[in-house]
Amino acid sequence: MTNINYQYHHMGIPTTEKHPDERYSSSFKMYTTKGHNPFRIQYHRFEEGCPLHPLIQTKTHVAFKVDNLAEAIKNQKIIMPPYEPFSGFKVAMIEVEGAPIELIETTLSEQEIWNDDHTNSIIYPKNSNP
Repeated sequence: MTNINYQYHHMGIPTTEKHPDERYSSSFKMYTTKGHNPFRIQYHRFEEGCPLHPLIQTKTHVAFKVDNLAEAIKNQKIIMPPYEPFSGFKVAMIEVEGAPIELIETTLSEQEIWNDDHTNSIIYPKNSNP
């Protein structure tokens, strides 16, 4: 069995309240706050018709960076298959005992992840504001 190193990255909390720093994702029909706080807490607000798994839309998730995403999701219950929302940042989500867990493989710095607008990415395509 491979020993996987999990490093805390952020926490995502579903909400129905609007926040001033929300950003809209037309791909996922959701709004996400920027997470500019010491603990990288983001709030996610979902529109009707959001294609994400119900656990992602209703339960708080914690996200961890891993060295090898494919190894980390092996033999896990996958609720969001691996994809690359923006260059250099691979993500998947699994369910563990009823809780959604996000796993991230990246070589980007935290500065690049949190402070880049990632325009024209899968999550935030150009002109995706409602």
